[in-house]
Amino acid sequence: MRLRQTLDRLTIYLPLFLFALLALGSWWLVRSMPDLQPPRPDKQQRQDPDYRLEKFTVKSFDTSGRMTREVGGQSATHFPAEQELHIQNIRIFAENELGTRVQAQAPKGVSNEPMQTVILSGGVLAVRAADAQGPRMSLKGESMKVLLDEERLTSQVPVEIVRGADVFTAQTMDFDTRQGLYTLDGRVKSVLAPTQRQP
Repeated sequence: MRLRQTLDRLTIYLPLFLFALLALGSWWLVRSMPDLQPPRPDKQQRQDPDYRLEKFTVKSFDTSGRMTREVGGQSATHFPAEQELHIQNIRIFAENELGTRVQAQAPKGVSNEPMQTVILSGGVLAVRAADAQGPRMSLKGESMKVLLDEERLTSQVPVEIVRGADVFTAQTMDFDTRQGLYTLDGRVKSVLAPTQRQP
């Protein structure tokens, strides 16, 4: 009688034991089989340029059809490995919805793939046109980074800023072109023109 009860209990747990054995056998089989397709080494991306442009212009528009920026140059070379576009004699024009206009030019420019950041070098001139925010401003330096989507100009090398009749020099700069505000760091010098008194 006791033997029969023991057999009945074993019969209840028998399916669980079978499933456990099947699972263990499947795991062993998968681990023992060689890979049918060995992993391929990553294809090395080409280092040489994949295309070039001559006397080109790229324009961007907002949803209403208004042109927001224009980037052009004498020539451009695209390097797929770095996802960069190297531009000679680059020109940039940008205008936001407030009517703020900024132009920049330089002998050389390097833009990232989505063309949201452009590094200008070789003698940069950037001009923010006069508007309700303030007078005309020009910025000169050996190198500047243009953050197109953020509407900012930054520089980690000495710059000269001419704001109306005032002249400022600094070692680094962060310029918010939208607001017409700039932060100067390092050795900052300024020459302020005297204001004319009203008679």
